[in-house]
Amino acid sequence: MALSTEYLTSAELFERALELIPGGVNSPVRAFRSVGGAPFFTRSAQASRLTTADGQELIDYVCTWGPAIHGHNRLEVREAIAQALNRGTSFGTPNPYEVAMAERVVELVPSVEKVRMVNSGTEATMSAIRLARGYTKRNKIIKFAGCYHGHVDSLLVAAGSGALTLGTPDSAGVPPSFAAETIVLPYNDVAALEAAFAEHPDEIAAIIVEPYPANCGLILPLPGYLQKLRDVCTQHGTVLIFDEVMTGFRVALGGVQEREGVTPDLTALGKIIGGGLPVGAFGGKAEIMDLLAPLGPVYQAGTLSGNPLAMAAGVAALDLLITEDPYTRLEAAGAQIRDALEGVAKELGLPLQVPQVGSMFALFFTEAPVTQFESALTSDKSMFNTVFHYALENGVYLPPSAYETCFISTAHTNSDIEQTIEVLCHGMKEITR
Repeated sequence: MALSTEYLTSAELFERALELIPGGVNSPVRAFRSVGGAPFFTRSAQASRLTTADGQELIDYVCTWGPAIHGHNRLEVREAIAQALNRGTSFGTPNPYEVAMAERVVELVPSVEKVRMVNSGTEATMSAIRLARGYTKRNKIIKFAGCYHGHVDSLLVAAGSGALTLGTPDSAGVPPSFAAETIVLPYNDVAALEAAFAEHPDEIAAIIVEPYPANCGLILPLPGYLQKLRDVCTQHGTVLIFDEVMTGFRVALGGVQEREGVTPDLTALGKIIGGGLPVGAFGGKAEIMDLLAPLGPVYQAGTLSGNPLAMAAGVAALDLLITEDPYTRLEAAGAQIRDALEGVAKELGLPLQVPQVGSMFALFFTEAPVTQFESALTSDKSMFNTVFHYALENGVYLPPSAYETCFISTAHTNSDIEQTIEVLCHGMKEITR
């Protein structure tokens, strides 16, 4: 049966969606509020490209906000889903794919000795926080301004991502008493970290951090900063949680913790381990993980956790990363874009920073390097919006917010990269006109 919306244009779909869905979208940043205009609707996706409901083909640097490291509709992933689908969609019992996924995560991620599957990154961070509190018998947590860990009540404090895009970093509906248990610090600020522990020496259950904050653009840690987090947590008996929902398996097979050589106590994962289907996971030291029900007193459950379709897709995605080892090529592609854009910006006299690591990069139209949330906010949004709309009109889709990260996939060809550089450089020239 054909969908009643199958042949509608993006404008027609959005008009109908506005009557049925709050804001017309099911996740805020999709609404284009930050960049202006109305969102397009995607009809299909293949390799590095999206095809819109209006028939436009776009080189995609959103990659479903990170999961599509192999691009869209990769044959091996699709076949894995089809094989699993033939066996059923959901069982409500353990299934073999869960064990296969757990084996790969435990083998590849340095911090993970045991892992629990969930359905989203938000579930993963929420559960990791609860587990850290159960383990330490403490209540307070530390997070960092600009880091986004999902729409968990206690973590929607000075958040980035969609909350930042909408200009409301604190969400309505979050009780002040919840937020009171969360200490928000500037990222890359050692003095603030030490002051927080001096004020609350025996109260902090966990530090949760995006080791490479990627929900307010892309911010990289100053030398030694992640190790300082590790040392402080060890000293105070605090659980260190790396939120690697975005960076896990994207910047390296073992994530940031492999690249930086810093091992947290718990890690939140998602995105890539679902192969494009909804998924999340959290794992870490066995002595902490064994506090989860049914072994321990920390309750966490989910009917669809470890769903066979998502697990099959994720296993296929991880196996491709293991066999193809694309990280050197992805790093080179990211560096090529970074160097080209910074070079043209210099020629044009535009203030531009392009932080880049592996297949992730961001555009900050500001003079000084961005090292924390406050400096990210100095980026000129109007300049970004000009480049965004020029790129979109000319076949390149960037995240629809000045405070998001771009992703490259293994499906992006040399031609895609060169075309992207050409379009973005022309877009920057539009700023100077």
